[in-house]
Amino acid sequence: MSLRRISAADAIARLAEFSAVIDARSESEFAEDRLPGALNWPSLNDAERAAVGTTYKQVSPFLARKQGAVLVARNIARHVEGHVQPLERDWKPLVYCWRGGQRSGALASVLDQIGFGVHVLDGGYQAFRRAVVAELETLPATLRLRAVCGRTGSGKSRLLQALAAAGAQVLDLEALACHRGSVLGPLPGVPQPAQKGFETLLWRALRGFDTTRPVFVEGESRTIGRLRVPERLLERLRAAPVLHIEMPVAARVALLLEDYAHFVQDADAFCQRLAALRELRGAATVERWQAQARAGDFAAVVQELLDQHYDPVYLRSMQRNFAGFAAARVLPLDDGAPATLDAAARALASEP
Repeated sequence: MSLRRISAADAIARLAEFSAVIDARSESEFAEDRLPGALNWPSLNDAERAAVGTTYKQVSPFLARKQGAVLVARNIARHVEGHVQPLERDWKPLVYCWRGGQRSGALASVLDQIGFGVHVLDGGYQAFRRAVVAELETLPATLRLRAVCGRTGSGKSRLLQALAAAGAQVLDLEALACHRGSVLGPLPGVPQPAQKGFETLLWRALRGFDTTRPVFVEGESRTIGRLRVPERLLERLRAAPVLHIEMPVAARVALLLEDYAHFVQDADAFCQRLAALRELRGAATVERWQAQARAGDFAAVVQELLDQHYDPVYLRSMQRNFAGFAAARVLPLDDGAPATLDAAARALASEP
């Protein structure tokens, strides 16, 4: 039998045809980004790659290849023994590594000799990554984006969730980025993906939308936590028609206290996040907020944060960056209760 090599474009178009997508790279490479649905069967793990690389540079390439061959053979044997034994003959994997060379070739050759219909991604992960980057340049222009804007605590994320439940198309950037997009935005216990992984998640989401129907997306800044929104998507978002949520301040405070309940339960963590505002708001103000938080008066702190920090920053950002903000359609909401958001979402989802 002979290995079948497949281009990145064909592999992307035919992903659903493969029984499995096997990533032969190390665990850290896999964690940073990977093809959709990929499984990690490393031909060399991180420590082994480092050891072989050291031998290559400090001793000789020939000795490094022998050392690597032993490690790769052992690892492939372990994968065959641990993963392949139960599989039927019609199992058809797509295998790839960094460039589509030795690591994927070694694993694919063994699987091919067993009798499976193996495909190897020509150019490896690098070819896939180039395809993702190229499509992130073009896909945003094909979509009918609707920018959902509103002051902090006005329920934008909750409205997006209600819209998705009502059948509307939604691009939830903060959910993909695992961050709420502010100084207080990190999700407890949930790390953000790597930039490349974030972009692959975005790429998958953009490819899945019906271009004839609107896509609701929160009006985000250039960065969400430590992640950057791709430039073409940001440009399209900022040029999109704006839906501006307006909610009373008291309701916004109540909503934020619900959404950030983990801070209410951990005043020290809240105070650590507030410390990032010292330069903008002054040490005296931040220290007063921290003292109020430690005394349990979170509502007062949130109220002042909205009045003195978030609302002024929001207004300047919207006026500067969103072309449609001045002519935005206003969506008044009394509160962030599920019934309120569900009613608004159903009405929006029913529109053409």
